[in-house]
Amino acid sequence: MPTTSPSPSDALVELCGVHFGYDEREVLSGVSLRVPRGKITAIMGASGGGKTTVLRLIGGQQRASRGAVLFDGEDIGQMDHAQLYRARRRMGMLFQYGALFTDLDVFENVAFPLREHTDLSEPLVRDIVLMKLHAVGLRGARDLMPSQISGGMARRVALARSIALDPELVMYDEPFAGLDPISLGTAAELIRRLNDAMGLTTILVSHDLDATLGLADQVVILGPGRVAAQGTPAQVRASTDPLVHQFVHALPRGPVPFHYRGPSIEQDFGPRGGSP
Repeated sequence: MPTTSPSPSDALVELCGVHFGYDEREVLSGVSLRVPRGKITAIMGASGGGKTTVLRLIGGQQRASRGAVLFDGEDIGQMDHAQLYRARRRMGMLFQYGALFTDLDVFENVAFPLREHTDLSEPLVRDIVLMKLHAVGLRGARDLMPSQISGGMARRVALARSIALDPELVMYDEPFAGLDPISLGTAAELIRRLNDAMGLTTILVSHDLDATLGLADQVVILGPGRVAAQGTPAQVRASTDPLVHQFVHALPRGPVPFHYRGPSIEQDFGPRGGSP
C-alpha cells in the first residue's frame, strides 16, 4: 500500500507544559499554547506575566526547566549551539524600541544580519537591503544615522532588519511603545501587510489593547504563570475570566493587585494604636 508522509503541524510554534522561573520566582507554570502558521498571534497580559520570557524561550536565550518549546516540531531546549544558530536564521526579532546599532547607519543596520549569516556578494546585499527598506518606506533614509531619525522611523528600520533574511517567524516585543498615533498606525499596518505578503508567522507582545486586538488573528492572555485565555480577539473580549475581564477593560481593581506582595502593614508598622 502507498504510504503518505504526515502533514506538517498547522502550528509553527508550540509551548507544551512549559515551566520556567528566575531564581525562586516561577514565571510560567505549565503553560501550553499554539502559534498557527501564517497568522498574527498576540501575547498580552499584565506586566511581569511572562510575555517577553515566552519570546526568549522561543529564541533560545532561555531554556524551560520543564516542558517543551517546539519550533517547526523541534524542541528548542534540546538543540546544540549549531542547531540553535540554524533555527534562529529562520526567525526575525524586533526588540523593544528597535535596538539599532547607534554607530552604524540605517543601511548597515539592515545589512548586519546578511553579513553575519550569509556569504552574499556586496551587490546582492545592497539590493536586498534597499528592497527591505523600500518595503517599510525608508529607502531614502539609508545613509542616515539612528540619531537622525524619529522613534517611529527607527522602529521601521528595525522591522526591515528583522525581515532581512526572509524569516518564517517574526517576533515583536512592544512594537507600539512610545509611538505617536500616526507612527503606531503605520507600524500596525506594516506588520499586517508584511505578514500577509511574505507568508510570515508573527508573534506580537504588546500592551496596546486597541491596536493589538484590531491587528491579531489570535490572542493569548497570560495570567500569573498560566494561560488565562486563548482565542480570537472577539472571544477574548467576551471572556468571563476575572483576570481577562480586568485586563481587556483596563479596570484598576481585580485579580491583578495594586500593591506588590510583601509584609503586612502590621509587620512593617506595628499594630494599630501601638507605639512606634
